[in-house]
Amino acid sequence: MGATAVPGKPQTVLGGGGGGGPRESRFGGEGGGPPGRARQVYRTGMWLAVLAISMLFVAFTSALIVRRGLSDDWQPLQLPSLIWWNTGILLLSSVALEKGRRALRGGFREACNRWVTLAVGLGVAFLALQVQVWRLLAAQGVYIDTNPSSSFFYLLTATHGVHLLGGVAALVYVAVEAWRYRLGPAKRTVVEVTAIYWHFMDGLWIYLLLLLSLWR
Repeated sequence: MGATAVPGKPQTVLGGGGGGGPRESRFGGEGGGPPGRARQVYRTGMWLAVLAISMLFVAFTSALIVRRGLSDDWQPLQLPSLIWWNTGILLLSSVALEKGRRALRGGFREACNRWVTLAVGLGVAFLALQVQVWRLLAAQGVYIDTNPSSSFFYLLTATHGVHLLGGVAALVYVAVEAWRYRLGPAKRTVVEVTAIYWHFMDGLWIYLLLLLSLWR
């Protein structure tokens, strides 16, 4: 007699004849993943995107350094303390996503769901608080055209925010698929590629803070 499937829960799939023993599928009976070539294509595409974004911010960095050294009208920008708390939130989101990725790899789908959802929430919180950082600066009379230093601050953080928003959209997709129990070996690459992008955005943010702090 075959096993009774429980909707939404991982199932144990019994092997067929030929001496095969029970075969457990921790992903609801979904077997196998995308071909290795397809996985490589996904990863290559993501690394190319990371390279393109890196080149963009390298260009911004060069412009900042040159502008900072060409004239004496550069006024140091005092970063609001909220930005450091916000950085902690972004780092925690990266930790949550990594735990979700490892949970999926280990077959713990419910744990994966919770961690990925937490990562989404933290990512949204970071963007919301970054808007608050801009509002705090505006309340102090610091706008994008106030000084070259403030211009670069708004440019760098806004560009990072736009790219991070794309990462949040990808995380939302992953979270929806997770709660609908559609994440399994065939979609593990989606989670891994999203994690690569998200970790990169975390590292980029740290780099921007160091740049803005050292070249104030």
